[in-house]
Amino acid sequence: MKRQIAAAGLALLGALTAHAGPYEDRERDWRNGAVVYQIIVDRFVPSKDLAAKRDFYPAPKRLREWNEAPTPGPYLEAEKLAAHELDFWGGDLASATSKLGYVQQLGADVLYINPIHQAYTNHKYDALDFKAISPEYGNREDFKRLAAEAHRRSLKVVLDGVFNHMGRNSPAFKAAMADPMSRWRDWFAMGPQYAGGARAWTGFQNLPELNLESPAVRRYLYEAPDSVVRSYLRDGADGWRLDTAFELGPTYLAALTKSAHTQKPGSLVVGEIVNYPGEWLKSIDAVMNFTLRQIINGTAGGELDGPTAGRMIDRMVRDAGIEPLLKSWIVIDNHDIPRIVSQWPDAAQRRFVQALQFTLPGAPNLYYGVEVGMEGGTDPANRGPMRWDLFKDDNPETVWVRKLIAMHKAHRALRVGDFRLVESARLLAFERHTDKALDTLIVVANPSDQPVRDRLMVANWALMDDTPLIDMLGLVPATPGAAPPTLGSGFVTVDVPAHGVLVLKPVPRELGGYNRYKRVH
Repeated sequence: MKRQIAAAGLALLGALTAHAGPYEDRERDWRNGAVVYQIIVDRFVPSKDLAAKRDFYPAPKRLREWNEAPTPGPYLEAEKLAAHELDFWGGDLASATSKLGYVQQLGADVLYINPIHQAYTNHKYDALDFKAISPEYGNREDFKRLAAEAHRRSLKVVLDGVFNHMGRNSPAFKAAMADPMSRWRDWFAMGPQYAGGARAWTGFQNLPELNLESPAVRRYLYEAPDSVVRSYLRDGADGWRLDTAFELGPTYLAALTKSAHTQKPGSLVVGEIVNYPGEWLKSIDAVMNFTLRQIINGTAGGELDGPTAGRMIDRMVRDAGIEPLLKSWIVIDNHDIPRIVSQWPDAAQRRFVQALQFTLPGAPNLYYGVEVGMEGGTDPANRGPMRWDLFKDDNPETVWVRKLIAMHKAHRALRVGDFRLVESARLLAFERHTDKALDTLIVVANPSDQPVRDRLMVANWALMDDTPLIDMLGLVPATPGAAPPTLGSGFVTVDVPAHGVLVLKPVPRELGGYNRYKRVH
């Protein structure tokens, strides 16, 4: 009997541990609230053996010096692309692997790599062969080594999947164009109704679209065990970011996501979906949250007032659901968008934007070089080689980004917490909260160019009366000798300077061992 009771007790303990609650489950999922660091292999770290690689860049390709900045080039009619798409800086997978320690020490959780498959251009969104890696980057064994080293450093690796189109120089497309009876003909949408003879993405003749209605295309991309999606996951990738994912449509996105999960349970499929997230998140794990980017930038730029921005975010969370939004990437800048320093040259506005990027629900996406203050407008200026000369421990941008990352990782509510609006007349104010009262963080942002005092209602029953709120961010200088804002019956008065952000944490008073939270956790 004693053994039976003991066994039953262990079983109950195991069940309780296995089902500890939604927040514990979220914490076990690496995809939730991860800090993502994005690189372009060609531009991240100079190759250690560039001389041996020069033959990989025949004319009209050009190999640039690392200290050269990208500049726009003329359109090359014969190539059907712009000359700057053929400018290279020579980085490769081996050199990127050598700097994984830097990415780890910065505090990132995920390395997102722009396309590495064999392609003609530097950006590689014009694939020649998805299963091969561009020779100037290395080969599949080099990728395996990178993934293994990343995993050794507790980093996940997400690859860029460009499955809506290929390049006009791909052998498959050339064969399809040359022979109407070719087995590749069904891989593309072809006919006289299309300029150049084939349907091309947004009219770019270098990017003929794949025909996903073809079973052969789907098998090649994601269905078969040796498909592109599944084979790279087997080689060590932990997920895929899908380029122009909205072009694939919900049905094929759902099938691709299912295939990825079959190959590697818990892998991530995140889509570049510029639309409102909504129903898309029924077909895919996560999105690059461009809607949230619009809200953040619109608020910082004065197009949206704080309370309106809060209502929009609340609506988005209710429509999409918190679970997929925690996995979705919060993107402010990347290879398609001007760098944040160029978007927001005013430091106060930039800090405002980044503070929201790291406190709203989702996974903040850092584009290489943001931590050293790299500048760059529209493509190609935003794709410059990494400025390693700017990396110094006392660089203000480095100090700030490290602070944001540390805060995000230190607070459970920011990584896996729910979202709830705080009632405010003039500010953007919200809670990130979990099942533990003292995990709560109250974020208060003033997008205006004037200081604001406001009386907020915080609708959190577990936060006790007379609880001081301490700022965790330090963006707003504390007034010497001033008492911190203090909750009283669910209300608190805050003073926020122009473009200021407070991240307020409840810290119970020390009262000789007495604790108001003794029975509320």
